[in-house]
Amino acid sequence: MNIPLRKFLCADALIASIFQTFQKIPDPKKSAKNTSISFTDILMSGLAVFGLKFPSLLKYDQNRNVVADNLKNLYHVDEAPSDTYLRERLDELNPDFIRPAFKKIFATLQRGKCLEEFEFLDGHYLMSLDGTGEFSSTKICCPQCCRKEHKDGTVTYYHQMLGVCIVHPEKSNVIPLCPETIQNGDGSAKNDCERNAAKRFIEHFKREHPHLKVIALSDGIASNAPNIQLMETNRIKYLFGAKPGDHQFLFDYVNQSDDTQEYEFSDEKGFFHQFRYINNAPLNKSNQDVRVNFLEYMQTDPKGKETVFSWVTNILITQDNVYTLMRGGRARWKIENEMFNTLKNLGYNFEHNYGHGEKYLSTILCLLMMLAFLIDQIQEIACSLFRAVKKRAGAYRATWELMRSYFRMVRISSWEWLYQLMTRISLIDLPDSS
Repeated sequence: MNIPLRKFLCADALIASIFQTFQKIPDPKKSAKNTSISFTDILMSGLAVFGLKFPSLLKYDQNRNVVADNLKNLYHVDEAPSDTYLRERLDELNPDFIRPAFKKIFATLQRGKCLEEFEFLDGHYLMSLDGTGEFSSTKICCPQCCRKEHKDGTVTYYHQMLGVCIVHPEKSNVIPLCPETIQNGDGSAKNDCERNAAKRFIEHFKREHPHLKVIALSDGIASNAPNIQLMETNRIKYLFGAKPGDHQFLFDYVNQSDDTQEYEFSDEKGFFHQFRYINNAPLNKSNQDVRVNFLEYMQTDPKGKETVFSWVTNILITQDNVYTLMRGGRARWKIENEMFNTLKNLGYNFEHNYGHGEKYLSTILCLLMMLAFLIDQIQEIACSLFRAVKKRAGAYRATWELMRSYFRMVRISSWEWLYQLMTRISLIDLPDSS
């Protein structure tokens, strides 16, 4: 019995939507020597590398001719480029051209009413932001690389990105938005940083999602006056970590104030919850005009172990919402656990260097990987057929390995056909592909 699909939130529809977006991207090198391969084929082949989780571009190159029909049927690729030509052409593309694909897929998720499942508080969604390493080398570099000079005279070249995703305390999946790269512009003498990347991201976010109400989550690096003022200017709610070592003035103010409120209770599992909060407190001595609401939470487990968290926010804190705000603040870790950890350790090969290039290659490959991750997350949220495939395989890595095996050995007409097959037939039933 076939498992039904949601028409616009299945792999075939999502990839077709990206294909339509990529068709609008102009070829950055119109005088390319191999004119038989369209730039759309280049982009879709790059997406296929990460959609099928090839561990390297060499593995992709070894399979591209064997599975030409499957690349055509699953990724709309008329002629697949070699790995070398793929790198050369993607290196020329300005990363801004990839952004519309993220926006279009996100809009599809909204129309499908799936985003509503992630609503957290008063119509707002939790939007977690965090930086992570994308590339690092002591030998390979490009004009966009940041530089770290060491005492022994050596230099480390690196790229980072500011990852952003919609999270929810009760959801194991996340919804990634287009990340903001942390890298230098051509000829920059000063390194780019996470704070500057956040400014650029907010500018893009407000333009692309002007009506989406969010609560921005971040660690202590964000709880500074310029960043808080950035959120206020853009009318964005925030819930940022704040540690005593970085905010001694604020903690002293809380300790000495008569307005500080306390609330505590024990739950049925034996956990003791203690809250301390105050509204309209000065952020620090130098920025006393920047007023924040402060929340501190201590959890004591049944064995007596204590864990303490603290945040600043522009959401009015009351006894009725302290528990909800605490859960929202702690959900920030999902960007690390559910996104970065998945990308690095569960088959996406995030930390593998697929190619650095001389201009934009490293960034383009990172964005294509994030698009593939977005497609997978939406399928796991909205596609019962994909969930059935993953349940049968047992884990992410096993799912990708099965998928690549079928991809090499079977002629596939569509993603739906492949997934239906994977739910019914064991891999050992297929002929040996060696």
